[in-house]
Amino acid sequence: MADASTDPGIPGHRSAGRYLWWLVASQPWRVARGATLGSLWMVALMLPPYVLSRAIDDGLTPGRTATLLGWSAVLLAVGALNAWLAIMRHRTMTRIRMDASIRTVRALVAQTMRLGAALPRKVTAGEVVTIGIGDVAVISQTLTITGPGVGAVLAYVVVAVLLLNVSPLLAATVLLGVPLLAVLVGPLLGRLAGVETRYREQQSGLAARLTDLVGGLRVLNGLGGKDVFAARYRHDSQSLRAEGYRVGAVASWIQALGVGLPTLFLAAVTWLAARMAAQGTITVGELVAVYGYTATLVAPVTFLIEGGYDLTRGLVAARRVVRFLGLEPDSVRKDSVRKDSVRKDSVRKEAVRKDLVQPESAEPGSVRPKTLRLDSAEPDSVAAASATADPVDGPEERGTRDGAGPEMAAVLRDPVSGVEVLPGSLTALAGGRPAASAAVLDRLGGFADSAATWGAVRLDEIALARLRDRILVADNEADLFAGTLREVVSGRRDRPEEAIHRALHTALAQDIVHGLPDGLDSAVEARGRNLSGGQRQRLRLVRALLADPEVLLAAEPTSAVDAHTEAGIAARLHTARAGRTTVVTSTSPLLLDRADTVYYLVDGQVAAVGSHRELLAGEPGYRRLVSRGEDDGEGEGRSDSGNGSQGDADAADSALTPSAVSAPRAPATQDGVR
Repeated sequence: MADASTDPGIPGHRSAGRYLWWLVASQPWRVARGATLGSLWMVALMLPPYVLSRAIDDGLTPGRTATLLGWSAVLLAVGALNAWLAIMRHRTMTRIRMDASIRTVRALVAQTMRLGAALPRKVTAGEVVTIGIGDVAVISQTLTITGPGVGAVLAYVVVAVLLLNVSPLLAATVLLGVPLLAVLVGPLLGRLAGVETRYREQQSGLAARLTDLVGGLRVLNGLGGKDVFAARYRHDSQSLRAEGYRVGAVASWIQALGVGLPTLFLAAVTWLAARMAAQGTITVGELVAVYGYTATLVAPVTFLIEGGYDLTRGLVAARRVVRFLGLEPDSVRKDSVRKDSVRKDSVRKEAVRKDLVQPESAEPGSVRPKTLRLDSAEPDSVAAASATADPVDGPEERGTRDGAGPEMAAVLRDPVSGVEVLPGSLTALAGGRPAASAAVLDRLGGFADSAATWGAVRLDEIALARLRDRILVADNEADLFAGTLREVVSGRRDRPEEAIHRALHTALAQDIVHGLPDGLDSAVEARGRNLSGGQRQRLRLVRALLADPEVLLAAEPTSAVDAHTEAGIAARLHTARAGRTTVVTSTSPLLLDRADTVYYLVDGQVAAVGSHRELLAGEPGYRRLVSRGEDDGEGEGRSDSGNGSQGDADAADSALTPSAVSAPRAPATQDGVR
């Protein structure tokens, strides 16, 4: 099964039947071995009645003791052979089912990674959980029909041939009786498919509601909505239970008929054979053989009925898997942004470009642009200015290497918002709607349809894998997976000890390591449940810093830490990312004051650009945003708890001067969480 665990192959997802066939075709030799063993086992089950009939007819006469012992030895050997075949068949079928489970899980994980950030928009978490837990097991169980299922058909034919030598009437009864059993069960299998589909759909919806309920429990408690959601969950749970009863009713009839009908069939054939024996048409030994054949045929018939049951449920589960595998990630195409939208943003873009370009008279090394209000720019003047302005694009932005993006540092542009990120700088986006600021990061990171460019290259022209390697979007709510602290922050690759400690120092996260019993080797639970909110946020930042991307786009990286910690992170982040392009979204004056350029966003559009202090002086809306509506000079007393050094405190004091209005913040706890 190593092949399945490392390379599941390309699944067939055009239909449920094709998907099940792909699972079979992916392990042909194992399936062939299972079918062979299953067939031999089923046929071997027919041997004991034959041997027993010979022992009765040939051995139960005076003076035939040797013959009786001989047939008894043969019967013992046949029993041992059947036991060995059963063991090998079971082992092989277990491997087949495990291989199918692993391949399905690997295919689902690969599709999940392929969908990436589009996954929550394409499918609910509850459906993913239902597919991963329930449907995978059902699909693997379906492959049982490749072993005993094939053997059951062959055993049916063998019994008919053996009975033909005893009595054509008995053979005809068996040949016609078994298909009749299938006809009786068939309608129930069709009904099962319908109720099973509805049950699976309701189950995934209920799991999604439970996920939402647990994830937003604190918010629901605060809003007083927990009881409302709990009542909805209770109602949906009762509906699912009722649907489960309907599934159980159909399934119980199928399973009961799977056992009862073959037994009734056995009774009918035995009664007919007994009458023939009483009439002298067949011998006593042949009567015993007929009973044995028919009794043994109960197992193949039961397997056939259960195989139909498993196949029906497997097709339902496979349809859900196929539907998931057929999802496509968000398309990032050049025509995804309408031309009129691009035209509408061109004036804003040119105004930003002109203001960001250093005039020829600028002092060498000067990098900070002056404040620019974009809503007050006259279109004619902007157009005239842009016609004479030197282009920002430099020689370093031209050309790509087979979809790898610009060969050197280049300007990252979002035409929708008007944001332009200069290479090697720390840029901040400040807006009253965090979702709008995060949307800018999604476009700049290639996670949403847009006409965003990197130098002279559109992001949708860059190979996705290469884009993800060079541009990292650090979500503030990104999951922390279970593992050691070292594994959590290292990500996909092993990181040197020195690099880990540098990143911990930058994110002021050394206290987390010191507070855990085994330091970097301490266990972190899934989603970081054994850590506080501030600790989780700082570890996310450590992980992003260790990735060392060419462009780092971080959403609210300091929203859950106290003022002292935030000041230290802001100062150290600016130093650690010197020469690398970094963009953060924040409304904290401590972080904004460290940015080389701040974009003030209104409804997701650039309203002004400049330094933090320049925007404070010239933009009343920006001043109200970062001061949370407080008057200048208020909110200067911030918590002095946290892990910042004295230098960090000095940085905080610098940002809290009357010209850099501070925002009142909630009291800090010992671990730096507000």
